[in-house]
Amino acid sequence: MNKKLSALLFVVLALFTVVPAFAQDATPEASMLPTIAEIVVASASGDAPEFTTLLAAVSAADPSVLETLSNPELESKLTVFAPTDAAFAALQEALGEEAFGAILADTEMLTSILLYHVVGEPIMAAELIAGLETLGGALSVPTLNGQYIDAALTEEGGVTIDGANVVTTDIEASNGVIHVIDAVIVPESRTIAEIVTEMAAAEETPEFTTLLAAVAAADPAVLELLSDPEADVTVFAPTDAAFEAVGADTLATVLADQALLTSILQYHVVAGPVHPYVILNDMDMMGAVMSEDGLAVDTALEGQQIVVKAAMGDEGLTLTVNGANVVITDVDAANGVIHVIDAVLLPAS
Repeated sequence: MNKKLSALLFVVLALFTVVPAFAQDATPEASMLPTIAEIVVASASGDAPEFTTLLAAVSAADPSVLETLSNPELESKLTVFAPTDAAFAALQEALGEEAFGAILADTEMLTSILLYHVVGEPIMAAELIAGLETLGGALSVPTLNGQYIDAALTEEGGVTIDGANVVTTDIEASNGVIHVIDAVIVPESRTIAEIVTEMAAAEETPEFTTLLAAVAAADPAVLELLSDPEADVTVFAPTDAAFEAVGADTLATVLADQALLTSILQYHVVAGPVHPYVILNDMDMMGAVMSEDGLAVDTALEGQQIVVKAAMGDEGLTLTVNGANVVITDVDAANGVIHVIDAVLLPAS
């Protein structure tokens, strides 16, 4: 899915529904508000119970989750996208009793899923609509899980988070804010290698078929890195059309030269996550990418860098890497992130 680049640090969900009874009518002093955890507990035990499954999940997860949601003195307030009981029931029906029970019993997996619903910044209503409209209706925001969730405007004027509808906004707490969503959102569990393989095997619109062939023909260390669930890398992945533009003869020559092919693939890999959100919310990095020289980033090919540039135009902010257009950003994987580019990057000889 195409994702517009976020230049806003604080962006939030449009206020398009009525806040329920347990939300505050006014904005009292933060110290007088209950914590996020207290709001969830009160709602779960109210006359019209809500968040009962969320409360059970938080209780079964790593204790640090409950400790964080209960702490009124966090250095930075949080945003929690809280699934309703109906949302959890729908997930249970989709997965089946056994699989759903396995998630609740798996502390590590459950903790990862819950943290995927939490953003480490306070995201209040009113600002997101303006931000989404400025950025073309979509943006990505980092979660405490480490992966990014996608906020988007719907044609009806609503907001979705990874496809889940936001049904209630701005339930204020002393340590953040809650927005209620109608589905449980789940972080990506596939590695970069698995995502590329599955996309290449897609029946209707396969992509990355040449990239997959290149990785298979390169030094095995490349595939090992992209398959390693403990890795943390960014891959700038050329489309099939990008490889086709190289020319059949040139491509055949490169694929037959393992050392050359390996160096080219390594040139498309950066250690650590390179997210537009991070770049655009760091003044120094933002200044660099917007400059004529761009931002130089070290690659996995020793001694070689790629240059990232950004520009603002009629379509909003655009990003290039060594002149190649980034056509899709922030495809999360369990071991990093993929940005799709429309040209093959060639290291300096």
